[in-house]
Amino acid sequence: MTTPTITPAAPASTRALPVLNDCCTPSSAMSDDDASLLAGAFKALADPARVKILSMLLNADEVCACDFSASIGKTAATTSHHLKLLRDAGLITGDRRGTWVYYRVIPERLTAIRDALALGR
Repeated sequence: MTTPTITPAAPASTRALPVLNDCCTPSSAMSDDDASLLAGAFKALADPARVKILSMLLNADEVCACDFSASIGKTAATTSHHLKLLRDAGLITGDRRGTWVYYRVIPERLTAIRDALALGR
């Protein structure tokens, strides 16, 4: 009976790197800054209440801050916090009119998110 011989692997510096097929190579990589902005938008949308708020805003020209709390089932203070996070992420903007703030989406920001995730870029 013969004992199989084990050949040690070549050092990493001399091993050939695998060749990637064209179908596996990304056509373009996103910059670190763009990836950070996109991740911030996703982080802002990582809560069901904020998704509901954005949905309300996408279905109206603008919504008064007074209308969100009952619709999402949160207190006014919690709703205000969620609106602030969406504003800070650049997804919505608001205008104060008297006592109330009226919010609307920033369409360019949503378009940028959609474009960043588009297939075939």
